[in-house]
Amino acid sequence: MSPMPDPASLGAWSLLATSFVIGLSGAVMPGPVLAVTVTHAARQGVIAGPLVVLGHAILEAALLGALVLGLAPVLTNPTVAGVIGGVGALILVWLAWGMFRALPGLSLELESGKTRAAGPVRDGLLLSLANPYWSLWWATVGLSLTALALDTPLGWWGLVIFYVGHISSDFVWYLFVSLVVAKGRRFINDGAYRGLVGVCAAFLVFFAGYFGWFAWQQLGGA
Repeated sequence: MSPMPDPASLGAWSLLATSFVIGLSGAVMPGPVLAVTVTHAARQGVIAGPLVVLGHAILEAALLGALVLGLAPVLTNPTVAGVIGGVGALILVWLAWGMFRALPGLSLELESGKTRAAGPVRDGLLLSLANPYWSLWWATVGLSLTALALDTPLGWWGLVIFYVGHISSDFVWYLFVSLVVAKGRRFINDGAYRGLVGVCAAFLVFFAGYFGWFAWQQLGGA
């Protein structure tokens, strides 16, 4: 019996859950998008989070569209998909290690006014574009997930499901952050936040194994 399920048999719900969890693992880490969400939420309330994610989603939809239009024939090549999957697995391990190392000092600093903010939609787009972590993620993990989605029996629908799952993770997290800022910090403390990041890091290790198995199959090792 294979230690991992065959990626070619990955169903819609499995792909959606995979995309959501991997996306959430990136969303929960502190960064400029979190800071600007806090700033807008202090001024505009709960709606700030979804608006910031809207700008982020527009950018990622444009990127994914450009990526697929130019690279879809290449990504369906088993050798290319296998190499990309292997690189994605290594990057996931590296990201998980960084998350585990950062755990002792992590703090969800819910303080407004530290980040200069324009409109929430524009900030979500521009700050994502300016974030080197975002570019690295899409060049490795995002590309691996794109290849994985295209390899499923769902075809192009798999790509849509991947995008929906990925954006949903951002929406859920930043809506929660906006709710915490707008309603008061009684929903989460630093200990709970570190626990959430630790769980996400553990999931990244699991998905690294899954990506590795996907690469192995694509390269003819199974």
